[in-house]
Amino acid sequence: MQGRPKGGKNRYYSKEEKLKYVQQLLSGRRCMEIEREEGIGHAVTNRWLRDYNNFGEKGLESKKKPGNPLVKYSNKKNLTDIEKLEYENMRLRIENERLKKGYLVKGDGSVVVFKK
Repeated sequence: MQGRPKGGKNRYYSKEEKLKYVQQLLSGRRCMEIEREEGIGHAVTNRWLRDYNNFGEKGLESKKKPGNPLVKYSNKKNLTDIEKLEYENMRLRIENERLKKGYLVKGDGSVVVFKK
């Protein structure tokens, strides 16, 4: 079965796993064999091979994006005192960055006006 399982998360491959598959490809093993045995899509193995050829082992490192840092504070009722302070600190930092860029935030932050 290829791809993401229904309702599940995307499959994660470590740098070592990717390197193992790429080395098998470079040693002459056929793509279809690896893809069928491991359940890896053809586009994925091609991307790994291209990244390895362009950037070496560093190209196989995960490029995970940081995401929204405030999401862990979404359930405000169950926060500890330290988490409340961290949340307030993060919110003020974001507001400060917006002000530096010339944005004026009104009310709860849903209205953003560019000030000249």
